[in-house]
Parts: sequence; structure tokens; C-alpha cells
Amino acid sequence: MVLAFSSDHAGFELKQHLIEYAKEQGHSIVDLGAHSTESVDYPDYGHALAAVVLRKEAELGIAICGSGNGINIALNRHRGIRAILAWNSEMARLGRLHNHANVLSLPGRFMDKAEGERSLNAFVQTSFEGGRHQGRVEKLEDLSASN
Repeated sequence: MVLAFSSDHAGFELKQHLIEYAKEQGHSIVDLGAHSTESVDYPDYGHALAAVVLRKEAELGIAICGSGNGINIALNRHRGIRAILAWNSEMARLGRLHNHANVLSLPGRFMDKAEGERSLNAFVQTSFEGGRHQGRVEKLEDLSASN
């Protein structure tokens, strides 16, 4: 599977670890940065990741910032991106299973490497369940339903 990774400075160390781990698992990697712990702006990396996923240059995206929140907000500004914030592997699994998530956002300052690995595995190994969830996912793209 092709996985695209992006992070800000606060997510850099976890991103680097998960990239190496994903390679060991046989995945191909697109690394969109950041490339150090020097301060950068998370929206730049969220938008870059969204573009790669939407162009189908990667099957799934993995985004990491300090809390996971900022980069997740940037990602979800893009129609067709369904980014979920997961603090553990069960949330990552449910995001794929129920929400058909195509990007996993992680909190680099609050997640250790082992939980990062478990969350990555859960995310990439789980498929969308469909069924009762299909209509709900379709409503995420139906902006005419909002007030």
C-alpha cells in the first residue's frame, strides 16, 4: 500500500519512526515533510497531504502535529478528505470501519511510538464496513443539507 505522511515540527519524530515502521511492513512511502523539528505551520503540511490523497498518489494519509487537532482541521477543509483524529488504535480502526476515513491524524506530543505503530496497523488493516454507514459517509459530502 502507498502511504503518504506529513507532519509539523511537533510530529516530526513520530512521523520518522512510523515511516520506518511502515517500510518494514512493506508499504511504499510518500514523505511530505516536515523534515526537522524546526518550527513550521501545520496547515501547509495538511493541505499538501490532502492534495496527494485526493490525486490518488497515495491510498491513505497519515498526518501528525502536536495535538493532532490542527492538522486534522486543515485536512478536513478539503472535500473528499475524511480525516479522523485517533489517540489509540481502536479509534483508528473505528475511523476506517465506520467513517471510511482516508487520513489518520495523530497527536505527536501525546502518543508513544508503540501506540503509533498499533494505530497505524489498525488504520491500514481495516476496511470500510459500508452498510448502515454508507449513507452517513455520503452525507459528509452533501453540503446542500447544511443550514
